[in-house]
Amino acid sequence: MTDRRRVRRTLAAWIAIAAVALVAGYGAFRAKSLAEGPEIAITSPINGAVVHEALVEVSGTAKNISFLTLDGGKIFTDGEGAWKERVILSKGYNTVTVRADDRFGRSVSRTIEIIYN
Repeated sequence: MTDRRRVRRTLAAWIAIAAVALVAGYGAFRAKSLAEGPEIAITSPINGAVVHEALVEVSGTAKNISFLTLDGGKIFTDGEGAWKERVILSKGYNTVTVRADDRFGRSVSRTIEIIYN
């Protein structure tokens, strides 16, 4: 075998190893988010907020979800996982619950308390 052939085979082997490592790394990166399960956060209003209007916009973010509800009603996210929904409050103490489910049956929920004065 000539030196030129040996160099070509070695280079081809290293390129194949690099491609396999790249695909495996990406697969591990994607699998991590699936293993973590659904994540949700309510960013506005803050928990325990006192508001003076009955109509309040509740917003937040969600990751790794297939289904998202706010007080039992389905809501939708944008491409980055952000969501917002308007809620009508009753006088006094109110709770707002957001629940997220993933495609593997795991779920998580977050509840905030709002006081309408």
